[in-house]
Amino acid sequence: MRVLMVLTSHDQLGDTGEKTGFWLEEFAAPYYRLLDAGMELTLASPAGGQPPLDPKSSAPEAQTEATERFNTDPAAQAVLASTHLLAEMDASNFDGVFYPGGHGPLWDLAESADSIALIESFMGQQKPVAAVCHAPAVLVNTHINGGHWSKAAKSRASPTARRPR
Repeated sequence: MRVLMVLTSHDQLGDTGEKTGFWLEEFAAPYYRLLDAGMELTLASPAGGQPPLDPKSSAPEAQTEATERFNTDPAAQAVLASTHLLAEMDASNFDGVFYPGGHGPLWDLAESADSIALIESFMGQQKPVAAVCHAPAVLVNTHINGGHWSKAAKSRASPTARRPR
């Protein structure tokens, strides 16, 4: 089975001057769960290359078994450092898609035409679309079934998952 993981390329927390990006645990735990289950993983982001890591997710108190494994895994770090361009991804090449959380997806992936089209393609092919923590915001602008907002997105999108103003 082939799974696409889509990470943010956004690194600014609004106009706060703080850095953001994806949350390490929300990437590392599913990454290893899928990898250890024998899945073939492909990583993509809007800008390609190294996605920004939310520096708070590297704090000692945020570390878990999965993040510690990632921090000592040069192969996983190399894969993360060279994500594919999101615009080049095609849902027909994968069995499912997963969006790790963090604040970054609230800005770029929730608004990205490439991400929206990709999700709609996965949904149209009845393939799994999964997201964790803040990442369900990527579903907010998706439409399926003749232009109606995805019932899955509507029922699962939390009001707190919307981009802060």
